[in-house]
Amino acid sequence: MKTRSRSRPSVLSPTVILGFDMETDVGSFTPFYEGLVHGTPKILKTLERHGAPATFFFVGEAARAHPEVVRAVAAAGHEVGAHTLQHETIGEEIFPLPMVKPVLPEECAHRIAIGTRMVEKVLEKKVVSFRAPRLWGSTAMVRALEDLGYVADCTYPLYHFGKQLAPYHPSRRDWTRRGSMRILEIPNFADLTIRSRDPYGRDRDQWPIFRTKGAAALMRHVDRMLAHLARRRIPPVICLYLHPWEFHPMPQGALNFGECAVKPKPFIVKNCGRVALREFDRLLGMLAERGATFRTARDLALRWDPRDF
Repeated sequence: MKTRSRSRPSVLSPTVILGFDMETDVGSFTPFYEGLVHGTPKILKTLERHGAPATFFFVGEAARAHPEVVRAVAAAGHEVGAHTLQHETIGEEIFPLPMVKPVLPEECAHRIAIGTRMVEKVLEKKVVSFRAPRLWGSTAMVRALEDLGYVADCTYPLYHFGKQLAPYHPSRRDWTRRGSMRILEIPNFADLTIRSRDPYGRDRDQWPIFRTKGAAALMRHVDRMLAHLARRRIPPVICLYLHPWEFHPMPQGALNFGECAVKPKPFIVKNCGRVALREFDRLLGMLAERGATFRTARDLALRWDPRDF
């Protein structure tokens, strides 16, 4: 009796969404824009060299403070999205952070609307893609985005929820589940093939591996996840999140301003600047070697059909 052999599914070339969160240096913990001003031009040059489009999610206050950066991004052919009004937490907290308290659900829609208008005023064009700070989203947030006409949200933290392995249209009752909303939720890459030792799953997250351990280290996680998706016949979409301040040297030790000082953990600012830029360049090359197609969040949302990817 012959046994029927089962063919091993081939690993497909990924679709890659490069997302940059355009905010103050080191996220919520400083008022400085050194990275946004000096790091963004370096990012744009690297993207141009690789012919890779990207989506830049601007905090409203950052767009107002540095409209020239918004215009430079748009002039280079990339998508400009939004990233809240003041880099506040508008979603549900996943893990505790000092000096960070989520806004009330009732505040969510109003704050997103104000931040969106601030970016649109500079861009002179409608903004349709969003990402929440820290990847902390909520059902109230996604409902607000849908009502404002957004088509893409790049917030879902795969490292934590671990359920949605491909872009999906969320439910109005629970944004982490599939439903019938128009907006497309694009999960952020995480390596689910490794067993997490963190209660929140953060050691499966992609950030900031490319900078602290190198592009090759991140690509090992990508390759494992691509094989994982292929076995499940799930279209491979790799969404990455990065920040312009990673591409400009950040001070080591305490950051002094006002009446206090903030001292980030060493990994937060490790290898910011030249090393990060070099490894980002290598990362894009490695993704291209795997046949990656680079798209903006808007582009993916408007053409998304799992059968085509």
